[in-house]
Amino acid sequence: MKDLVVVAERDAILVADRTRSSDVKRMLDTLRRTGRSEATSHAQVRRPWGWYEVLGRGSGHQVKHILVRPGGRLSLQSHRHRAEHWIIVRGHPMVTVGNEKRQFSPLDHVFVPQGAVHRLENFGQEPVEIIEVQYGDYLGEDDIIRYEDVYDRV
Repeated sequence: MKDLVVVAERDAILVADRTRSSDVKRMLDTLRRTGRSEATSHAQVRRPWGWYEVLGRGSGHQVKHILVRPGGRLSLQSHRHRAEHWIIVRGHPMVTVGNEKRQFSPLDHVFVPQGAVHRLENFGQEPVEIIEVQYGDYLGEDDIIRYEDVYDRV
């Protein structure tokens, strides 16, 4: 094999003849037009506080793996259309849900009701990792209402 262009992501692989690399734009346009997420986002989405990966999606639910770096904190936020359930798998995050704020440990569970103001903060020396299960009638990233954000995204 020679003169190939190969692009590999966790959720997609492109192999094309180098002489037809201009066709890639048409292919991406087709993916966008048909609503495929591979055209607009990477498997691992980076944020100022760390990153997340979508592990799976279904009707009315989505599962994410989230990593929050030491010193990282998510915005104080709520969601109109979804509730969330977090399972702490690494680290000791400080979690705010409504008026309650407390520290959690690995294997602890956190429930964030739909509409509840919440935040996860990592004051520790190691990354915090959680598995987040979202469920509701709309799961888009634009369903975030930010009240406070140290990264100026309010």
